[in-house]
Amino acid sequence: MHKKTAILFGATGLTGSLLLTKLIQDERYETIKVFTRSVPDARSDKLQIINIDLEDLEKYSDEISGNDLFCCLGTTIKKAGTKDNFRKVDLEWPALIASIAHKNGVPNFLMISSIGADPGSSNFYLRTKGEAEKAVQQYDFKKTVILRPSMLLGKRKEFRLLEELGKIIMKPVKLILRGKLKKYRPIDAERVAKAMIKFANTTTSKYVFESHEIELYTKR
Repeated sequence: MHKKTAILFGATGLTGSLLLTKLIQDERYETIKVFTRSVPDARSDKLQIINIDLEDLEKYSDEISGNDLFCCLGTTIKKAGTKDNFRKVDLEWPALIASIAHKNGVPNFLMISSIGADPGSSNFYLRTKGEAEKAVQQYDFKKTVILRPSMLLGKRKEFRLLEELGKIIMKPVKLILRGKLKKYRPIDAERVAKAMIKFANTTTSKYVFESHEIELYTKR
């Protein structure tokens, strides 16, 4: 079996940390390049930790090589401090990563976006996410996969009050969200991580997956 190299950005976030654990456990991957400012908790001989400052990402462009690139970068406007900083993390850096990866011949690019992402949205958050999707899609990777999860369930390192309140409200509501509304059901971050690896190793003509499709795919 051909062993693969995974490239991971956003390994210390909720989904990224779960994805990293699954990549370590997956025998198809012999090397996992983790681009990060802080060292992740996970430990493995597979790991190749590349400490970077994303402000100077192009200095590390030669290192962005491998088979499957997983982009799990994301923040909140509150944490970013300003809308400009938010756009940098959620739009500019993923777009630059995609550009470098494509130039270096990385065949597969997988990215976490958000439910409702739309470059024409009047909502700043959703518009930025949509613009990021559009920026990535301009590169003709062999495979491009964009995941649009709804509210993510899981334990984050940092406490987000509004998100925690949302989880309390949405858990019982999940049972009544059906039909066209089912894509708004909250989803376990672990399912999203699992789906990313499955999509990377499965032939699919579809490239944008809504939240309910991600959940359905991981139940197969």
